[in-house]
Amino acid sequence: MTRVLRAAMALAIIALLSGCLYPKDIRKENQMASGEFIVLVQNAVDQFKAKTGVLPIKNSEETTPLYEKYPIDFKKLVGPYLSAAPANSFENGGSASYVIVDAETKPTVKMMDLASFQQTVELQKAVDDYKSKSGGQLPKGQAIATGFSSIDYAKLNRKPAEVNSMYSPQFKLPFLLHDSGQVAIDYAPEMMRLIDKKKLQGSLNGTQDLRELLLRESYYVPARSFPYVWRDGQPVPITAP
Repeated sequence: MTRVLRAAMALAIIALLSGCLYPKDIRKENQMASGEFIVLVQNAVDQFKAKTGVLPIKNSEETTPLYEKYPIDFKKLVGPYLSAAPANSFENGGSASYVIVDAETKPTVKMMDLASFQQTVELQKAVDDYKSKSGGQLPKGQAIATGFSSIDYAKLNRKPAEVNSMYSPQFKLPFLLHDSGQVAIDYAPEMMRLIDKKKLQGSLNGTQDLRELLLRESYYVPARSFPYVWRDGQPVPITAP
């Protein structure tokens, strides 16, 4: 990256943080990497918390899944801390929902991919409909782990479904079906790729939630997922405690 480009990016960040950019201007920043948007929002969140003592988040239910539990409320940030929500955010017509992880210890800004989230919601509706019409039976395919199976799409009269991975764009991820009837994205392939790449096999203790590995290596949360542990040389989904 040239010095000129670095300087231009720095000025854009400073301008946004100081409230000098307006919505039409921030849309022009679409070429900025997702990481730059994360930096902008993280700085705004840190400033808000330092001033108010709380996080700028929307209310959620106790049962809301872990990585969806703390969505950022940009209404609390736009103005004094940001001139507008990031160009790729849902609030600005984008495909990412900004959330906070580690809210109690080290509040960290991440993104949730709304396309894969919506695919999961739509498949969940199909599974729920099948369960309702089949006397409580689930469209189970092959067993994958204790309490988990693949989905028999023939029973749903649907083509097999996958989502684009946010961790390796060239890959797609399948879905899981829990015995409770809950549909989830299967992140095991991405976890295995990361573990192999980083040669982490010897450092995994069998109790760590492997989703944390994806969080450390990416700007995206593994939304619509169950915890995973390292078992028998591979990531295995488990029922949340």
